[in-house]
Amino acid sequence: MNWIALLLLITPLAQAGTESYPRPTDAQLRAQLTPQQYQCTQESGTERPFDNAYWNLHDDGIYVDVVSGEPLFSSLDKFDSGSGWPSFTRPLPDQGVVQKPDRSHGMERTEVRSRQAGSHLGHVFDDGPAAAGGKRFCINSASLRFVPVDKLRAEGLGRYLFLFQQKRHWQIATLAGGCFWGMENLLREVPGVVETQVGYAGGKTSSVHYEDVSRGDTGHAEVVQILFDPRKLSYEAILLRFFRMHDPTTLDRQEHDVGSQYRSAIFYRDAGQKRVAEQVKARVERSGKWGKPIVTRIEPEKNFVRAEDYHQKYLVKNPNGYSCHRLRDFDFGK
Repeated sequence: MNWIALLLLITPLAQAGTESYPRPTDAQLRAQLTPQQYQCTQESGTERPFDNAYWNLHDDGIYVDVVSGEPLFSSLDKFDSGSGWPSFTRPLPDQGVVQKPDRSHGMERTEVRSRQAGSHLGHVFDDGPAAAGGKRFCINSASLRFVPVDKLRAEGLGRYLFLFQQKRHWQIATLAGGCFWGMENLLREVPGVVETQVGYAGGKTSSVHYEDVSRGDTGHAEVVQILFDPRKLSYEAILLRFFRMHDPTTLDRQEHDVGSQYRSAIFYRDAGQKRVAEQVKARVERSGKWGKPIVTRIEPEKNFVRAEDYHQKYLVKNPNGYSCHRLRDFDFGK
């Protein structure tokens, strides 16, 4: 059994916690890859320095395995090492790569391969920027495909847009109002929303799964995070929509969903968000549209955990799936 086949057997997908990115057959690879891409990824080849596609690329985006499309590196971790090859301080933290000893060519080196497809990527050395951990992942451009930021969502890689929040001057709103499937579905296509993801926030720990949260004793609420462009959509407008799409008068429940994980809550990220949240909540209360006291909690965001992949965009994948959310025709006044 060759090393790639062994890697695929001993590295379960659950370890990476991501979707599957299988390796095509050898015949498919020979048809889809250039000779240099095949040599680098399948035969552990090395391309020439300063004569490759990405060594001097500075655009924002994600680098994926040219073989399988598996996400590997972010441009945010790319730096100019002077080596003539693309260099990164680390892989994407939720994907990772596989490292193995390489004693070829009479040297002791550490080889880097993609976790799922087993593609040879390059090597990792200990001469990277000290402030970023001291590692230099020296990678062949021929092993990579670059996906720019504005193409991430179209390629199903929208979750990585959150990495570029600060650089692109985007903001994040984190809201809880019952089952996160319906919440996300009513927010994801609002003009000005860059991307959404569902998860768990407000609990006692930063390591939980759906089964843990479902017990109702971890302190987490099911939430949707909205990455938005404040030049096109205000935080206030998001909150006003939030108060129209769920019932903020029922304590720890939305229709048939009962438990603290289904509470109504706004998780603020800074003092500005807290101030707007308090103002909007008071405005909704004054309007009297809901007919009962508003019980929505305003809490600091803590311990956000992205939910499992099958929960993301659930109602897109399952159009007839369960939801207890609908948008009311309410005007909360000024």
